[in-house]
Amino acid sequence: MSLVPNLPLLIEPEQLQPYLASPAISIIDLCDPFGHAAGHIPGAIHLDYAGLVRVNPPAMGLLPDEAQLSAVLSRIGLTPDRHVIAYDEEGNGRAGRLLWTLAALGHERVSLLNGGIHAWDAAGGPLETSFRHPPHSDYRARITNPNVVADKDHVLARLGQPDTTLLDTRTPAEYAGLDVRAARGGHIPGAVNLNWTDAMDPARQLRLQPAPVLRKLLERRGITPDKEIIVYCQTHHRSAHTYWVLRYLGYPQVRGYAGAWSEWGNDPSLPVEV
Repeated sequence: MSLVPNLPLLIEPEQLQPYLASPAISIIDLCDPFGHAAGHIPGAIHLDYAGLVRVNPPAMGLLPDEAQLSAVLSRIGLTPDRHVIAYDEEGNGRAGRLLWTLAALGHERVSLLNGGIHAWDAAGGPLETSFRHPPHSDYRARITNPNVVADKDHVLARLGQPDTTLLDTRTPAEYAGLDVRAARGGHIPGAVNLNWTDAMDPARQLRLQPAPVLRKLLERRGITPDKEIIVYCQTHHRSAHTYWVLRYLGYPQVRGYAGAWSEWGNDPSLPVEV
């Protein structure tokens, strides 16, 4: 297998173009099926987002077990030595969730396509409409990097700790308890709010804002690299995008709380702040 150079965590369409035919990369498309059929990056394999989440109502976005992840990743022909490049059509929340999942599995050779399919199209990247069905692989998923994952017990234990910041990436209305999507509204006590879309530039096909802009948004909220940052939203879809924003900026201690508000807001034993 040909070797791919160390591709950046955030890759531009122009940087991806030379590697479209490389057998050492896997381009994973997490657009909705209709969007994928309408046109996708040549060679991209479609992955249904539902395979990346485990539903245990009321918690709707939990990390699947190793058996489910093994089956899902084997179906798309992934192998541990592949460099994964992921994208979608809605700002890369779904793509971010895939890459966060791979990080939990210790699969660190990953890139997020900045701006997703819209940026690719705007840059004149080629599109194809044929579905690809790769041969199944034998991907044996093991959660070898639990430091990127936070469960509710970890969150509860870190409440009020000066070396930890909780980052709520939902809308301000959800954070304030005005838009209630669980039994209770509000947010986890002490959490600060940054709507995940504030990290995107709508004038540039939802690419990330420049790094200095992102750093300022975070610093204003007391989010600094010396702390452990725990990100959450409703189901760790939006916050998976923010997880990669922080990783891209070099934050060394970032966890995603996959249970998120669908778990926390529906558990009457857990504290809530409005």
